[in-house]
Amino acid sequence: MGRSELREHIFKMIFGIEFTDNAQIEEQLVLYLDQLEGVSDKDRNYMLEKAKAIALHTGEIDQMINEHATGWKTSRMNKVDLSILRLAVYEMKWDEDVPVKVAINEAVELGKRFSGDDGPAFINGVLGKLV
Repeated sequence: MGRSELREHIFKMIFGIEFTDNAQIEEQLVLYLDQLEGVSDKDRNYMLEKAKAIALHTGEIDQMINEHATGWKTSRMNKVDLSILRLAVYEMKWDEDVPVKVAINEAVELGKRFSGDDGPAFINGVLGKLV
């Protein structure tokens, strides 16, 4: 599975966390992965560990987003854009394997696929300020 496809699944996992009680996050992540067919153990572990790491850093990530999203707070953002931003900020700040430019570009591409018309520009703007 390619990095973009892995990232898309991680985004979906992060999005699902928004609707899950903290005590059941890992269980819900595993349930999501169990629905995927033909995923190698390596890819499965990568997605699970990255989604759990993002969930662990959500407080710090949201603070960074709130500092750079002029006129918006994470509590008011739509959940798609927020999930994309959380994934990108995590990659930019904690994932040494992902260059910052790649994290931003991939976030904008996810925005084009899953967000509204203004989503990609909003995501790009927040991440651009964060850099």
